[in-house]
Amino acid sequence: MRLSVKPAGTMKLPKLSVWPMAGMEIRLAVITLVLILLACLGPFVAQPDGHHAFADQRMLLGIPFALDVLSNLPFAIWGLAGLWLAWPVAVGGHNAAIGNRPQGWQALIFFAGLLLTAACSIWYHLNPGDAGLAVDRCGMAVAFAGLLGLAVGSRAGGRAGWCMTTVVLMLGPVAVAAWSMTGNIMPWLALQFGGLLMIIWLACLAPVPGALPVRWFMVIFFYALAKCLEMADHPVYEWTGHLVSGHSLKHFVAGLAAWPVVSALLQRWVTTSRGVSVQ
Repeated sequence: MRLSVKPAGTMKLPKLSVWPMAGMEIRLAVITLVLILLACLGPFVAQPDGHHAFADQRMLLGIPFALDVLSNLPFAIWGLAGLWLAWPVAVGGHNAAIGNRPQGWQALIFFAGLLLTAACSIWYHLNPGDAGLAVDRCGMAVAFAGLLGLAVGSRAGGRAGWCMTTVVLMLGPVAVAAWSMTGNIMPWLALQFGGLLMIIWLACLAPVPGALPVRWFMVIFFYALAKCLEMADHPVYEWTGHLVSGHSLKHFVAGLAAWPVVSALLQRWVTTSRGVSVQ
């Protein structure tokens, strides 16, 4: 039995995969870094006075701030519907045949965040104050993480989407804690409005193959309208003859921002049932 040994100079080492970042991923990383620097080094911005002084303070059926509390229920409804549709895409099965599993999981996180938003916002509005607002924003951060990861993944691929979701899940509570300890709302503003601007930019780009067909400009429209209603809380309450406040309507309209994601998942279900593959 002969053993042949190759000279050391002829041996080939296995190639290492460096998994380089694509150009789109580099742009996203730079934008994220800029937002983090803005959150850390930007000007001090205090929470506006009277933030907890909502226009509609009526009690109904023993529930204080009743309409501001009950108007959070659509978040829970959208969350449950979305979880039911996103679960098969995330874990496999029927929809996974055409699917985009990373986007399924990001949608799952988004809809779970909506359920948390409903619970945390109800907790806050039952007794408005800074402590409850911190809880409310932590629930919102989970929804932001899923939604922003979904948007990034649809334009830059699954790896970039997962990175964005992870970053927001980690830094969202940090932004809330920073405000709670210092009174500076800038970190939260950088997260919320920086993320919105990023979605606007991403909505202008072409989707990657197999991305969920979310109509991102509808998401942007409903979110922007919700913010306008939030700022017009007292005027809307007066304009409607004390029927409903801007803040209560804000909850309902913000919940509608989930519809384009639900619609995209429904479209995938229809496509799958017809046996059509998505390229």
